[in-house]
Amino acid sequence: MAGTLAGPFPHAWRLLLPAFLLLLLPALLSCKADVEAGELPVLKVGGIPDQDAARLARRYQEFTDYLSRELGVEVAYVPSLDYAAVVTAFGQGELQLAFFGGFTGVQARLQDPGAQAIVQREHDAQFHSRFIVRTDLAIDSLEDLKAQASHRTLTFGSESSTSGHLMPRHFLLQAGIDPDTDFRSLPNFAGSHDLTWQLVESGAFDVGVLNEDVWERAVREGRVDPSQVREFYTTPAYFDYSWTVSGDLDRIYGDGFTGRVQRALLRLNQEEHREILDLFSTERFVTTDNRNYRELEAVARDLEMIR
Repeated sequence: MAGTLAGPFPHAWRLLLPAFLLLLLPALLSCKADVEAGELPVLKVGGIPDQDAARLARRYQEFTDYLSRELGVEVAYVPSLDYAAVVTAFGQGELQLAFFGGFTGVQARLQDPGAQAIVQREHDAQFHSRFIVRTDLAIDSLEDLKAQASHRTLTFGSESSTSGHLMPRHFLLQAGIDPDTDFRSLPNFAGSHDLTWQLVESGAFDVGVLNEDVWERAVREGRVDPSQVREFYTTPAYFDYSWTVSGDLDRIYGDGFTGRVQRALLRLNQEEHREILDLFSTERFVTTDNRNYRELEAVARDLEMIR
């Protein structure tokens, strides 16, 4: 009986098998493509919400479209409500690439020891904060501010901002001004650089300090009323923003992927990508590394903003 069942069936199957495989091949190839596409998760990108949400949305829409084309993977922007949320998301592996300020970059890399700062804007090696004041006040230097501090109010930007808090606090202390005790009240934290100058312009606060890019753009675009608010002091230079990648990027996306991301950022140029670069307030990106932010980390530890 076994011979009867096994006899003709294998022969017929051998004749039908090639035709069957030809019919099945398109479906097999489709499944393979689906599996391959699913092997690489979405590359999630974030950035500190240092200015108005509409500008950030435009910035990251253009940027993620570009990066997706360059890398051949889906790239998605993940917005955050505040600076701390971006640092936390990165530390928990919910972001693989983020545009941090100097201080938040340090915080993020401390949470992910394998993380690397790979690219910065050209002027981030020589970044500054701008101190602004109500136009009707006779304050033209930090010395003037020190003399009048007990009668004046101050607003920083975000508490985690490099240019809107950490470095301005450092320079104020160097000038003999303690932001927590010398002003009429404790300093305010506006949350973003745009809001900082608006609060001073409106008269809600006497003095503010913010990112030089945001201030210069607002002045250039005519959004600042010079009869109400003006700049009076520019800080010494320091390192600020950088693109930081997570330590497990190559494990997830393949060996050499970190290098591919870095090269894609460095390829951004004024001829082809002017809009993206303008939205990042730069003409080009250049290479950087974690060592450039050691001094900033030391300042943060000295101020006990990192322990």
